Amino acid sequence: MNATIQSSTRSPVLAMPMIAVLAMWLLSGCSTDNQLHSTTQVRVINLESQSLQASGIAFITPTSVTGQEEDKQALALVFSEALKRARPDLRVVPLSETLGAINMAGLSGEYRKMLEDSRLSGIFSRDTLQKVSQITGVRYLAQLKLGGFQQIKQDRWGFLGIRMVETESTSLRLYLQILDAENGTIAWEGAQELTASIDTLKNAPISFKIAIEQSAKELIARLP
Repeated sequence: MNATIQSSTRSPVLAMPMIAVLAMWLLSGCSTDNQLHSTTQVRVINLESQSLQASGIAFITPTSVTGQEEDKQALALVFSEALKRARPDLRVVPLSETLGAINMAGLSGEYRKMLEDSRLSGIFSRDTLQKVSQITGVRYLAQLKLGGFQQIKQDRWGFLGIRMVETESTSLRLYLQILDAENGTIAWEGAQELTASIDTLKNAPISFKIAIEQSAKELIARLP
């Protein structure tokens, strides 16, 4: 009889540390591990710092992989804002202003054809680049290419069959070309691959905006 009573009173005591650990995990609601890996490759062809500062840069419509077409506008917006913050010495014309100037000048058809042709050839019409340059008042045009964006969720640890921690992984491939509208050449190009993962108790994946901002930071740091 006494042995039975001792056993029943001991079990809650033994369970207390485990319950405390569980409560700490659930109440913390914060990430437990954050890993970021990035690879950046750039090639400076004929872009000079003084020329970039004096002439300014405008964003033209990005390209993207199939299924990510709706992200093009957000990509250009986030990147151009990051460039403004990092390089206040530059005149930066965002995509919205570029498109507005193109439409007002009656160049929408010619501009669309330039983009369509570039997808097949990788070449941007010099004549059209010069016209875009003239109406935006800058010499250099930036075109972003979204090579891929993916978010993956995976359970990492559980207690008594209850999901405790998730790993949220984000991967991004981004390419930036800076075109010299004066002669129709590529003045600078850079590629950035980003992989970020976080172990978290919350359903909070690494957002598209944060991934773009981090990649933009890496690429902008390499500009002349």
